[in-house]
Amino acid sequence: MSQPRATDLAAAAVAAVEELGDRVRTAIRPVVIGQHAVIDDLLVSLLCGGHCLVEGLPGLAKTLIVKSLAAATALDFGRIQFTPDILPADILGTDILTDQPTGGRRLEFLPGPVFHHVLLADEINRAPPKTQAALLEAMQEGQVTVGGVRHLLPQPFFVLATRNPLEQEGTYPLPEGQLDRFLMQIRVDYPTREEEIAVVRLTTGPAATEVSPVVDRELLLAAQQTVRLIPVAEPLLEQAVECVRASRPGDRHAPDWLGRLVEYGAGPRAAQALVVTAKARAALAGRPCVSLDDLRRSAPAVLRHRIIPSFEADASGVSAEAIVTRLVAERLLAP
Repeated sequence: MSQPRATDLAAAAVAAVEELGDRVRTAIRPVVIGQHAVIDDLLVSLLCGGHCLVEGLPGLAKTLIVKSLAAATALDFGRIQFTPDILPADILGTDILTDQPTGGRRLEFLPGPVFHHVLLADEINRAPPKTQAALLEAMQEGQVTVGGVRHLLPQPFFVLATRNPLEQEGTYPLPEGQLDRFLMQIRVDYPTREEEIAVVRLTTGPAATEVSPVVDRELLLAAQQTVRLIPVAEPLLEQAVECVRASRPGDRHAPDWLGRLVEYGAGPRAAQALVVTAKARAALAGRPCVSLDDLRRSAPAVLRHRIIPSFEADASGVSAEAIVTRLVAERLLAP
């Protein structure tokens, strides 16, 4: 019997990722109406092993989308409502004294809500800097340190943090270093008229349908490995890097108009995020390699939170979104 070729195995692995995406979307569709782009971006982030920052007004189904995604992938779901008085121990856990059956007492670690596969950090900008710093270790290292002891988090570990773009009273700005740890920033917009009618019909009728698991943890971890193996042509990789470098004032790749509009551009993590998210999009589409369109589709969510507009841009009403849109239009072009 002949052995399967490496190319056949690669094609089968990519097909498995495509099927995974289709199954998750199908499972979520009866519960979450619309928001297809948001669901796709969350799937991309999950397959890349990254974290997401989600901006959107209240009532746009952010929590429902995340809970449904966790249910469809058979992952544990946890939620933290951040407030100005929340402490690191409230999310990481703490050591407590427990009585032992044989007598005496000893310290035991009581895990906090961060010990879930999928963590919804609701209104993360309401947490003080000390608590945000504690969550940053979990996001970056996949572990927490309590009382000098390291505790590993379950894998995969996916943080989805929400931020209300309107309410700023009683909030703390997220440091640039923390923003850079989010793989993507996703915008959740209002549903269309038809979608809103369907939402009202669904939520005012009988009990809503629950999402059943359609993907297990082992399959998801295998899909994450497949995404990393998707090849990127060298010209496309160089184009992605040059697009990121073009966001930095003073760089030779930067266009002339950018210098007065941008205070700080995106760092190397942006180029890494741009390439790996493009790989995930290719795999979800069943394609064995990255295309220029994959880079274009990923660029806004990868760059919008990593570019700091200048004072002149703020005064002129030019947003980071507008800067990114123009930059992508000029730099991610077909050869």
